[in-house]
Amino acid sequence: MNTFLSKIKLIWTDKSLRKKVLFVLFSLIVFRLLSAIPIPGIDTVALNRFLTNNQFFGILNIFSGGGLTNLSVIMLGVGPYITSSIIMQLLTIMVPALKKIYSEEGEAGRKRFTQYSRLLTVPLATIQGFALLAILESQSILVNLTAFDRVTNLIIVIAGSVLLMWIGELVSEFGIGNGVSLIIFAGIVSSLPGVVGNFIFTYIYPVFDSSILPTLIGFLVFGLIVIAGIVLVTEAERPIPVTYAKRVRGMKVYGGGSTYLPLRVNQAGVIPIIFALSILLFPQMIGNFLSRFGHPIIVKISQVLSSFSQTSLLYAVLYFILVFLFTYFYTAVTFDPEALSTNLQKNGAFIPGIRPGASTSEYISKVLTRITLLGAVFLGFIAVLPLIMQYLTGITALALGGTSILIVVSVVLDLMKKIDAQVSMREY
Repeated sequence: MNTFLSKIKLIWTDKSLRKKVLFVLFSLIVFRLLSAIPIPGIDTVALNRFLTNNQFFGILNIFSGGGLTNLSVIMLGVGPYITSSIIMQLLTIMVPALKKIYSEEGEAGRKRFTQYSRLLTVPLATIQGFALLAILESQSILVNLTAFDRVTNLIIVIAGSVLLMWIGELVSEFGIGNGVSLIIFAGIVSSLPGVVGNFIFTYIYPVFDSSILPTLIGFLVFGLIVIAGIVLVTEAERPIPVTYAKRVRGMKVYGGGSTYLPLRVNQAGVIPIIFALSILLFPQMIGNFLSRFGHPIIVKISQVLSSFSQTSLLYAVLYFILVFLFTYFYTAVTFDPEALSTNLQKNGAFIPGIRPGASTSEYISKVLTRITLLGAVFLGFIAVLPLIMQYLTGITALALGGTSILIVVSVVLDLMKKIDAQVSMREY
């Protein structure tokens, strides 16, 4: 407890660290203020009715940071930026030049790669903004709009998405933690009071009976177990022993000693969940957009795409598969066993019992594949767990629970590590 309090004191007494923390808080306040500024022409009664009965927009609301609740100027949130990042990561597999920029050119290459993601965000925001505004207008949520109003609204939501992307990158550069993740985290946390209140007044307050108390306690205990499991898997590591060879120069011996190489069970963090959700949003968005046309074939296509919702078994299966595959994909993109093997060899290090070079790379790849299997299965299970609970209990309020908890816990753990690293650096 004393150590914790001393670290809190150090955060506020250290000028540089205090500036970073205050910058993050200021950025999140600006973000929440922007989420309260609505675009023109909204029928609030129709909007509330529409959001209450639409789980698809509930998911989309996560990426907007709660901006869809009142159709704010940042209603698209960081969704277009996340989608552009996904596309760029996929292109690294198909385009060798991009892979070289991302993997081999160091920090300068990653900056170029990020710049390409930023540029791609604008056309994606245009497409998503146009489709979303068209859906809202077809549902009579945006009313009495002229052609000028439509163009103005589109420009506003595109600018809002780019502004939010910029704020997220400023937080990453001048604050602590990943800015985009913190924005999503802030949106989830800000919506928790409303979700809890809705759950209480819908399922508990009107029909409260002492017989449901054990069920509520069971839900609470189960939730704590899930959170503990997320923390355990997120923090779990597979240590690989590494030994440094001794070097003799003149009469002195240098080097030697042993350490270990920590391989995390979940190398990808929360990224696979975000990637999978972004992909799964597209069929429903297209279906909602096509519903405004009157042609029988288009209407049929719209109904098929719109039926691809959280309540379907196909959705749950695809969700699990996408999270599983994206876990392996993101791990393969961000972790290069061959480069790690080369660096170990250059520094005179080796894994006991494994030959340096290609054998070391193969060994690390083998271990990484095995432990990533556990992380991928766990992430997939956490992703579909709310859907399973919703099916077993019939409580739709649980639809976003697992995804939200996973994002919140992962972001909090990452933020705590980075703050602890900053504090430890200053203590030494």
